[in-house]
Amino acid sequence: MTEESPVTPDPSRLDTLTSWNVDWKGLRVAVLGLASTGFSVADTLAELGADVLVLTETATEEYSRLLPVIGARLWEGPLATVPDELVAFAPEVVVASPGFPPSHAVVSWARESGVPLWGDIELAWRVRDKVPAASGEPAEWVFITGTNGKTTTTRLTATMLVEGGLRAAPCGNIGVPILDAVRDPAGFDVLVVELSSHQLWYLGLNDGPGSPSPHSAVCLNLADDHLVWHGSFDAYRDAKAHVYRHTRSACVYNKADEATLHMVEDADVVEGARAVGFDLGTPGPSDLGLVDGILVDRAFLEERRTSALELTTVEALAARDLAAPHIVANILAAAALARSLGVEPAAIRSALEHFRLDPHRIEVVARHAGVTWVDDSKATNPHAAASSLAAYPGAVWVVGGQLKGVDISELVALRGPASRAAVVIGIERAEVVAAFARHAPAVPVFEVDDAETETVMDRAVELAAAVAGDGDVVLLAPAAASFDQFTGYDDRGARFAAAVRARIDGGAERERNDDAAPEGH
Repeated sequence: MTEESPVTPDPSRLDTLTSWNVDWKGLRVAVLGLASTGFSVADTLAELGADVLVLTETATEEYSRLLPVIGARLWEGPLATVPDELVAFAPEVVVASPGFPPSHAVVSWARESGVPLWGDIELAWRVRDKVPAASGEPAEWVFITGTNGKTTTTRLTATMLVEGGLRAAPCGNIGVPILDAVRDPAGFDVLVVELSSHQLWYLGLNDGPGSPSPHSAVCLNLADDHLVWHGSFDAYRDAKAHVYRHTRSACVYNKADEATLHMVEDADVVEGARAVGFDLGTPGPSDLGLVDGILVDRAFLEERRTSALELTTVEALAARDLAAPHIVANILAAAALARSLGVEPAAIRSALEHFRLDPHRIEVVARHAGVTWVDDSKATNPHAAASSLAAYPGAVWVVGGQLKGVDISELVALRGPASRAAVVIGIERAEVVAAFARHAPAVPVFEVDDAETETVMDRAVELAAAVAGDGDVVLLAPAAASFDQFTGYDDRGARFAAAVRARIDGGAERERNDDAAPEGH
C-alpha cells in the first residue's frame, strides 16, 4: 500500500450534483465491486459523462467486455491493500457496492483520506429525476429494512400499490438495482426500496444535499445478524436505524420489537412525519393490528380514535397459506406503507387475493402419508427460524449451516425443547448439537456428516422421514447461511424439495412394483 494521498476533492462540486440534469462530466469516480450493483453504478456514471474506474477482485467475462463499451475502465486484482492505480486516479468520490465492509482496506483508505464515500442508494437519490412520474415529479420512495421479512414486505407493498392504481416497482436489495429502476424509461410513481444493513451503513455516512428523504419507511424487526460485517450488534442496529432518517410521512415500526420504536423516537425526521405501529395485538389509534381475527387499520382514517377499517381476515389469509404469524405481521407493515400513500382497503384485500410468497419462504413442498414438508431455507438466521418454528410448533427441525458468528443457543433454548426431533446439517454442526445437549437434551438429534452437496439433503430427508409420523411437519429452517454446502439459500431449498419429492416418488414406485409382483407360493 502506498503512503501517497489523493488530491483533496472539492466538496462544493459534489453538493451541486443532485440532479440528472446537472453537469457530472469529468467527475472522477472509483466504483468498488462489479456484480449487478457495481455495474449499475458504473453504467449510470458513464452515461452521465463521469470518468469511471471500477475496481474488483474478479470480474465476469460479460462485465469485463461491457465496461469499455460503456466508457468505463476496469482494474482487476487483489484488494487486500490499496492499489497504486487507485491512488494515482485520485477519485473525487468512491461509490462502494454493499459487499465492502467498513473494515475493508479501500473503504478505510477513502475515509482516512477524506474522499467522500457513497453507496448506490445515495447516487440513485441524486439522479432520481431522470424519468419523472406521471405527475412530472420524481417517484416517491418507500424504504423497507429489518433482520427478516424484507423481501416479502417489499413485494407485498409493491403489489398493494399497483392494485391501488400506482406504477410501483420493488428494487434495491431485492435483486433489481435501484439505479436500474431510476433509469427505467417507463417511469414509476413509487419505488419500493428494500435496504440491507450494508446499504444503510453507507447511507449513514453522509447527511447533506444527496441524503434521501423517503415518503415512508419501516424497520420490521431487529436481531443478531451480519455481526462480522458490522463488527458489533450496536453498529448493526445503528445502521438499520438510518432507514427512518428524513422520512416525511409515516415511520412504521413493530410494536412487538421495542428496538424499532426507539429507532423512530431517535430519528431525525421531517416535521409532520407520524409514528405508525403494527403487531398482532389490538391496535391503538395510530396502529394496525388484529381484532377477533380481522386485520384492521386504525392509523389512516379520520375517526381512528373510535373506528377501524377492515383490511382482510386471518381466515382468508390461511386459505392462501399466508397466515403464519410473521407473515401476518409483514402484511400489516406493508398495508401501513400502502395506506400512507393513499391505497384503499379494498385494493389491499384484492392484492392479497393473488399474492404468493416467494419460493423457500415457509413453502409447503409436499404433503404425503400424513407428513407435511416445509421449505423455509430463507430462514438464514435464528430470528427468522424462530418465526418459522412458532408457525410450526413440534416440527422435525432441519437446522444448521454457517452461523455467521451468531450464537444459536438462545434459539435452541426457546424452540428446541418443543421439537419432535432435530436433523443437523452444515459445517458448524458441533455448535448446534452442543446447544441441543444443553438446552433440549430430551430431543432426538441426528447429524448429517455427509459434506457432499449432491447427497446431504437426501440424507437429511431420510433421517427426518424416519422419525416423522402422521400429523407431523418436517421444517427446513436452518437458522444459518448456506454457502458452506450450497450456492445459496435457494439452492439449499431446491435440493431439500427435490429430495422430498424423490423419496415420495420412490416410495410410490416401490408400491406399484409390489402391487404388480406375482403372489408367492
